[in-house]
Amino acid sequence: MQAHLLAQDDDMWFVITDGSMKIMKVNTAVISDGASRIVEKPRYEWKSEDKKKTNLDNVANDIIFKTLDKNMFSMIKMYPTAKEI
Repeated sequence: MQAHLLAQDDDMWFVITDGSMKIMKVNTAVISDGASRIVEKPRYEWKSEDKKKTNLDNVANDIIFKTLDKNMFSMIKMYPTAKEI
């Protein structure tokens, strides 16, 4: 399973182990002490690559769901993320 997920995308296994990816950016609006702050990037600023990264959790869910029989699927279908599955 791990090899198949990694073959889809290099970051796919991180979605399984760490959870959904958050798209971050440097906050340039409030930097008082000279240190940059990292904040979550608003959806309207996402580029195509950002959208692909956030969709990795959906792809991982799809792959996992397709490998399970009906009994196992019914036990995990309520979990929203690949990490929880």
